[in-house]
This record gives sequence, structure tokens and C-alpha cells, in this order.
Amino acid sequence: MKKAIIPFVFVAILLVAFNIRQSNKKVLVEKAGLVNPAADWKFGIALWTFHTFSFSQSLDKTDSAGLKYIEPNNFTKTLPELKDSSLMQLSPAGIQKLKSLIEQRGLKCKSVYVAGGNDINSWKKQFEMAKQFGVEFITTEPPLNMWDGIDSLAGIYKIKVAIHEHWRGMSHYWNPDTTLLAMKGHPNFGVCADLGHWPKSGINPLDAIKKLSGHIIAIHLKDIAAYNDPKLVDVPVGTGVVDFPAIFKELKQQGFKGYVYIERDATDQPSNLPSVIQTVKYYNEQVKKLK
Repeated sequence: MKKAIIPFVFVAILLVAFNIRQSNKKVLVEKAGLVNPAADWKFGIALWTFHTFSFSQSLDKTDSAGLKYIEPNNFTKTLPELKDSSLMQLSPAGIQKLKSLIEQRGLKCKSVYVAGGNDINSWKKQFEMAKQFGVEFITTEPPLNMWDGIDSLAGIYKIKVAIHEHWRGMSHYWNPDTTLLAMKGHPNFGVCADLGHWPKSGINPLDAIKKLSGHIIAIHLKDIAAYNDPKLVDVPVGTGVVDFPAIFKELKQQGFKGYVYIERDATDQPSNLPSVIQTVKYYNEQVKKLK
């Protein structure tokens, strides 16, 4: 009798596992069907791309590339009339001046990259600046010993934290497992996936995207020429090792409806604008292929 039960139990377990897989596939198909990347992915640029230019010039170049969303950072110069102060040094009136400049060009700012700090007061000041700017989230790399405090501030200010990842040796977050650990028990944490930084640490961006499924708030759209070389600077999107068609397909299947920001670390001469325009064209071509 026992011998007859064992195969039955084994078959039952296989059926349950099969049903779970089928259910998961069905959920993915449903999520993918609800996403229209051309409309639901908010395409823009991280202004670090034009960091050798003034804030106003950066906005002009963004407009020239046909982009609508921007992600400034809190540590580069803004405007001569504001004494070239960084965002963190501006008064509320100065921030309002920048917001007006953005709105005049028909652009939208829903996030800001912040450098962070080593104590909770410095983080509070940065959340306060972000609140005045009216963003939905900040992109940053929170210190490992400050997760609880930063998550609490994010809840108070109602501003999400998108964890960014530089490469091994520069960031704790080069490994997606650290990011997953940070998000555990911290409901205000999510991910800004930098597709060009992961390869520098030997991480396949597609694998990382899959591992972080359901947590991705934004993408830094960037490419790199080879794996495992932290000294490399990025190359125009679509010319390096990153498999963007597969990544875009995976994001659609995950039901991603966040922000996609072009970002260049390289500084082409006379500017990064031609490569940005090239990336816009490549991105639009790839998005059209998604069904």
C-alpha cells in the first residue's frame, strides 16, 4: 500500500509545481498585455549626461533630442544668476526658478539624483529639497547602516528611494543581492537599474533585471564595450555588450511602467547630444518591436 502511495504523491507534487508555473506564466502574460512601452515608459535623460554645460544649456539639449523627462542631480552647478549654486545650496526661491525654467520648456522632472550623506540630518535636507522640487522619487545609494532611517524619511516625505548601483569597489550595490537585502522590510525602497554599470562588475544586466523584478522604478539607459573592466566609460546605446532587446522584452513582461533615462558618463566633443539623438532613435526602434 505504501509503495502505491509514493508514486501518487510524487505525481501530485509535479502537478502542483506545473500549475504554479502555468499560473506564473499567465500572470506575466497578463502584465505584459497591460503595458504599452511607447506610452507607459516615461522616456527622458539624466542631466549628468550634459554636466559640462549649464543647467539651461542642458535643458536646451534635452529639448533638441525630443525628450520630455529629466533627472537632475543635487551636486552640479545650476545657473550663473543663482551663483552657479548646486540644488542643495539653493533657497526655495532658487528651486522655484529652476522649476519655472523646466516648465517653460515643456519638460517634466519627477526624480533627482542625490549624493546622500553620512548622517540622518543631511538626508533630511536632501528629502526637503526633493519635496520642494516636487519629485516622485530620489535616485541614490543609501549607506548600509542607514536603511531604516532613510526608509522612514521616504515615508514621511512620500518620496520613494530608487537604489542606484555603481560598480564593484565603488558601491555596495554592484551586486543585485545587496539591493534585494536593502529592500527587505523597507517598503519605500525600489531600484534604479543602471544597465551600463552592472557589466563593469561582471553582472549580466538581463539577469539583474530578472532578479529585481517588481522593484524597478527607473532605468539608466547606458551601454558598455566589455564586461569586468571598471575603467571603461560607456559607449552609445546599442553598440556595446548589453542586450537591450531582451531587457526591454523582460521589462514589458514584468509590467514595468516607470522611467527610462538616457545617461552618458563619457564626454563626447563638442557634446553628447549626437549620441543622445542616436540613442533616442535606437530606443524608439526597439520599443516599436515590442508586442
